[in-house]
Amino acid sequence: MRKAAFALSLLSTTVLASPLSAQELAKISIVVFGAPSLGAFLPPVIKAQKLDEKNGLSIKFEERTPDAYTAQFNSGEFQVGGSAALLTVGLADLRGVKVTYLFNLFDYWGAVVSSRPDIKSLRDVEGKDLAAAKGTTNYVMFDWFARQLGVDTSKFSVINTATPGLVGYALADRAAAVQLWEPAYTTLQTKKPGIRTLDLKIQESWKKMSGSTNIPYLGVAAHVAWAEENRDLIPKLYATYRQAAEWVAANPDEAAKLISSKGTENDRKAIAELIRANDRLGMNVRTAAEVSKEIKAVYEAGKSISFLPSEPAPSTIYQGLTK
Repeated sequence: MRKAAFALSLLSTTVLASPLSAQELAKISIVVFGAPSLGAFLPPVIKAQKLDEKNGLSIKFEERTPDAYTAQFNSGEFQVGGSAALLTVGLADLRGVKVTYLFNLFDYWGAVVSSRPDIKSLRDVEGKDLAAAKGTTNYVMFDWFARQLGVDTSKFSVINTATPGLVGYALADRAAAVQLWEPAYTTLQTKKPGIRTLDLKIQESWKKMSGSTNIPYLGVAAHVAWAEENRDLIPKLYATYRQAAEWVAANPDEAAKLISSKGTENDRKAIAELIRANDRLGMNVRTAAEVSKEIKAVYEAGKSISFLPSEPAPSTIYQGLTK
């Protein structure tokens, strides 16, 4: 996994333009998940550092719950989504919603934790209860990785809950195991550092299947019609997000204050360490064209577990953006 330091050299070569006047800025409204979520990670940095304005944009981030996000993005009420799970983009396409994945922000990472002494591997969860947000694409990807380990996920007794409730399940030991991801995992570790993390062998399984270490997972997507009408804005949008990621990697402590503005001092320290390591955070800003091979591999994984009924259209991988 890429280390946070990867962006330091890039930052030195980044030239930030001077802000334009408000009248000259192109307005974009982007729907995102609320915090804590990966989709909510970079927006506060973009606004605090005025990176949108420095790239000629005026971005308005609109927070929604996951269900409302999907409904309002797929309906076209929002033309651009900043919490776009790749598999959801592919599924939307197969259901007739013409959307395209512009660029990746975060690679996949997920974990299963347990406080029970008899749960030492994922196979030990078979026949027991697993608290998880089963409707999320993170769980779908976890399902694929679990099967690569020979685990029969149909034998899990899944307690389906919303993502904000997963940390509570783990803290109270209300299930044999809990499946979750970042930033909830880091929050859990600050509150219950002794909890056991089961090895999912994510990198090994993915490298074996795709030949790559990139696992495109969550990024920015748009309706195809909007992308065609706003081709000149997309490079500016990409530059805005890329510069935000570079700033976060170069300034983890300051970034943590913006990302976890309502958290405790311990929460912010944990977020800063998460950024420095980047192994679990997986911040990996790449154009869709750069990782098109890996995106097709994610689609293949989605098909293998029947999440995707067929191959999404090539137009779901935006090719009009160079790195």
